[in-house]
Parts: sequence; structure tokens; C-alpha cells
Amino acid sequence: MPPAADEAADDAEPQPPQPNILFLFADDQRADTIRAWGNELIDTPNLDRLVAEGWSFRQNYVFGSNSGAVCVPSRAMVLTGRSWMRSPNDMEGVPTLPRLLESAGYRTFITGKWHNGEEALLRAFDRGTAIYLGGMADHTQTEVQDIEKGGMVRRRVGETFSSELFADAVIEFLDEQADAKASGESEQPFFAYVPFTAPHDPRQPPPEYRERYYQRDLPLPANYMPQHPFDNGALILRDENLAAWPRTEDVIRDQLAEYYGLITHLDEQVGRILDALDENGQAENTIVVYAADHGLSVGSHGLLGKQNLYEHSMRCPLIIRGPGIPHGTTEAFTYLYDLFPTLLTAGGVEMPPGIDGRSLAPLWSGGDQAWRQSVFLPYRDVMRAVRDDRYKLIVYPNVNHRQLFDLAEDPDELHNLIADPDHAETATRLEALLEGWQTAMGDTVPLSVSDPAPLHRDLTGTDREPDRWQPDWIVEKYFDVPTASEG
Repeated sequence: MPPAADEAADDAEPQPPQPNILFLFADDQRADTIRAWGNELIDTPNLDRLVAEGWSFRQNYVFGSNSGAVCVPSRAMVLTGRSWMRSPNDMEGVPTLPRLLESAGYRTFITGKWHNGEEALLRAFDRGTAIYLGGMADHTQTEVQDIEKGGMVRRRVGETFSSELFADAVIEFLDEQADAKASGESEQPFFAYVPFTAPHDPRQPPPEYRERYYQRDLPLPANYMPQHPFDNGALILRDENLAAWPRTEDVIRDQLAEYYGLITHLDEQVGRILDALDENGQAENTIVVYAADHGLSVGSHGLLGKQNLYEHSMRCPLIIRGPGIPHGTTEAFTYLYDLFPTLLTAGGVEMPPGIDGRSLAPLWSGGDQAWRQSVFLPYRDVMRAVRDDRYKLIVYPNVNHRQLFDLAEDPDELHNLIADPDHAETATRLEALLEGWQTAMGDTVPLSVSDPAPLHRDLTGTDREPDRWQPDWIVEKYFDVPTASEG
């Protein structure tokens, strides 16, 4: 090597080690269920710790859904960096986050819920423990399997509550990684993906956690309604069968108590995982991501599920803590699928072509702050929405209905301004913005139809059966039947 080259090599600063990545992913958690973000009714000390130590994304969204099971495309979008309009839910033929990290030397691991098919799981991961293949289950009887030698093995029913089961599995993995590094056996960084099933229903937290919130007599959401005021195209589906119409105040208070109880119990498992990182010496070089796949209604707007485009269902938590990431917060518009380029860049992986996500690093690094000026939210072929820094337009093409909200004055989306002549120019501007998003994303759903369905639909008294996963005590509480249906 020439002397000049020798000197350059000597002067070069050593490259920092690749960071470990721990991705904790909740299921059905609203963005307004974190105490440090302003909800003083809920106990989340460990999420509060992440907020205090990391960077909060307060305007984070899921990019809508092509399915009533919103978690399916949401998880696919996170792992591919592409919207559901550009990537199949089974991710076939698309590079995935764990495989790309693996190509850069990462050891990858999964525990928890996988709702995108067994073949997709085995294409993405080589190792996993206590994996639940499905969308929902009784949290006390979660059937799980492990990945070994390219296949699924050891089918069994978990012996602990789902959140504890998955926390136990990742803590064991984290300790193994620390031991391998301490012994000199391996210097590989890791990517650990932990998609929990909580706080998804059945809303059955351990009794002491729901009792805590029963005793607090939680107030109703500001946008509580007994029934949604019109047919949005997603009123008849599983999530909306978790209580009868109309939604009574007592039912919503109870479901909120159970929902909050699930989140507080999950928060404790997050604390156990963070403590394990501290104790085995890996916290300093580990990026921790906490997010949820989407939000939820739980009585807001007369709805229970996430199959709508209101803020409570589309916004979801996102917090990132780790080396080089300061404490702070941003109100910039972000999507969950922005995590894909963010984590690849952190791991030193070249970005594949064709992704929709954008690295989040400029939002905390003080670099280029040019960012999205609006958010597009498409749900199947029945709803389309767009919002800017103040206003939001929701279009229901099949019933030719529109809603316009001033989110600065009406964050609970209660006052529809679409017929107000003072806001006609805003409505026209947002519809053009919506059409521009559709063109950019290749979305061909029309914003109106020539033969619209009836706008109003009264579901009071509609016969319904509880979902088969609901435990007997929930069935007896919310339905006039003695035990859970097996149908």
C-alpha cells in the first residue's frame, strides 16, 4: 500500500458498529393511549420511559387497508416499505426487511403474531420462537409454534398470557445474543421483531388490570355515539359485532376499561424487555422501535373497530430510541412504512428500488426538513381520505357522501363542514389533492358513483353472534347468550 494510503487508513475514524434493532409492535393501539402523550387516564410507565428517552412521531399513520383485517396489509407494508397498492399482503416477490438486514450480517428473530401466511413467514425469517399464525386468539390460550430448519415445529398452547409469552421469548433471545457476544462466539447484530397480539380483542386482560380501570369509571370518548350516523360501507363485520347496537354508555366504559387494562399489562412486558436489554449490556447499541399496526374506535363515532378513516383508527403510536437518536418529538406526517428505509439505513443496507417509505432520520437529525405536506388514507374501495396540516376530507364513494373536518378546531371530527359555503373552496382544494394522491399511487377507485347505495342504515336490534374467540365472561356481559359461539 502506498504511504499516502497508509496515512489515510490510519487517519480514518473507526466505523461505529451496526446497531441492534428491537421492534416492538402492538396490535390495535390508538395513538392517544400513552400517558406521556397526554392521556392521564392510563398507566404506561414504560412507554413513557421510551418517550422520555427517544423520539416521538405524533402524526404517524397506517396507510389505510385493502382488507377488513387492517393488520394484514399494515404488517406487510412495514416489512416491505411499500403501500398495499404496490405490494401483496403475502409479500411474495418483494424484498423484506428481515432478509435485507440478514444480507448485511444481521441475525433475525421473530416471536408473536404473524398474520400474513406461513409461506411468507418462512421467506422472511429463519428463526423464531412462540409464533402465533393468525389474527386473534384467546390471550390465555394462544397456540404457537417455532421455526426450525425452514419449517414450523413444536405446535403448542402457551402457558402464560400472550404478552408475557412473547416477552419471555424475546428476552431469552436477547440473553442468548449477549452471551454469544461476551464469549466471543458471535459479533452479529440482531433484528428482533416482536408483534404482540395485545391490545386486540378479546379484551380480557388479567383481572387485576381490568379492575383497575373499572374502578376509575372512565369517561366516554368525546366523540362517543350510540351508532354511526350513516352507512360507511364497513358496519357489518366482525369488529363491529363486539357489542350490540346502539352502543350504550356502560358497554363502552367497560370495553375501554378492558382495553386500557390490556395496554397497561402490555406496557409491563415492554418494561421487562427494556430491563433485559439494560441488564445484559445491549441497550446502548440497540435501536428500540415501539409502534402499533393501526388505531381503533372503541366507541368513538359509534364504532368499535378500525375499519374507518377517522383519526382514532388511522393514527398509531411510533417511538424510536437508540444510538444517535435524541429525545424529542415531531408533528410531521409519517407512515408506518417509513420504518423500512429508516431501519435499513441504520443497518447500512442499500435501499431496494420501488419503495414508498422515506427515512425518518432527517426528522431527528436536523437535516433536510422538507417532508410530506399531506396524508392519503385509502380503505378498500369504500373510503378515501386526505388531510393537510388543518383540514381533512373523507369521501364515501358508494353512497356519494363527504365529510370535511377542521382538525384544528374539531380534532374529534364531530362537525361536518362539507355543506358550509364558507368552506367550499377548502373542500374543492382537498378533493383535488386527493385526486393527485390517487394518480401518484395508481389508485383508480372513483370518488362517486352513478347509482349510490342508501346513505342511512339503522342497525338497532340487528341479530348478531359473538365472535368465537370471546371468552364466556365477555359473551355473558355483552350478549344475551350463555356461552361463546363455536361458529
